[in-house]
Amino acid sequence: MDAACKEWSDKINRYAPFSETTVKTNPKNAKSPLAQLEAEGERVMKHLNANDFVVLMDERGETLTSEQLATLVADAGDGGASACAFVVGGPFGHGDDVIKRANRKIRLSSMVMNHQVARLVLLEQIYRAWTILRGEPYHH
Repeated sequence: MDAACKEWSDKINRYAPFSETTVKTNPKNAKSPLAQLEAEGERVMKHLNANDFVVLMDERGETLTSEQLATLVADAGDGGASACAFVVGGPFGHGDDVIKRANRKIRLSSMVMNHQVARLVLLEQIYRAWTILRGEPYHH
């Protein structure tokens, strides 16, 4: 999975500076799902800057087409954001602070996905968004 994700990350880097940050799920080995969410959320918040445009990947988020995702990426940059940060949650989702910090909540599918699968699908869609913005033939 990491090799496949690196391939898409490298492709995205052709268009804009791109990096991934992984936050360990359940960093405090908590038994309670709520405690896990809080601990993960604290770590995620440490990686977000005040001027980032934060897009939360959430099964209850809005559904976007690939073209609409491209518009979201363009609008984040045109709006003066220092970065567009896509946040994929752990097994129980996102902590309250991360949810409150989000500028947008979107979903990749009506179905719930393992966070590793969601990561891969998201990376491909970010790449697709850039090719749409550049008018390149990848999308169709």
